[in-house]
Amino acid sequence: MTTLVSNMPLRRTPSSTFIRVVQVPKGFDGADHRIVQEVKPGDLVITADLPLAAEVVTRGAHALDPRGELYTEDNVRERLAVRNLMQELRSGGELLGGPAPFKVSDRHLFANELDRFLTRAR
Repeated sequence: MTTLVSNMPLRRTPSSTFIRVVQVPKGFDGADHRIVQEVKPGDLVITADLPLAAEVVTRGAHALDPRGELYTEDNVRERLAVRNLMQELRSGGELLGGPAPFKVSDRHLFANELDRFLTRAR
């Protein structure tokens, strides 16, 4: 079962008994809180949100970045620390900008990692 969680209507979601759509009220991190509330050990959450990924991994689930990085207990805390440092530097005017634009190679990395994960999970 795939569950999509959003704080706004998802317009192009295919109708399927294998897809569940959950719309949460608008507000700061509402979707993240719902995901954390429902995640179970072994589940896979696809997210670019590092604090959410860290919480998911802490709960025994898996988190996969849309660019193809599978977060683990070994790497998610380090990524979160770097993210927090970069955010602090940007807020202080030290750095500008954000992540690189999403590329076709990112899509391939994601598809390959998702395939590896699903193969291992069988």
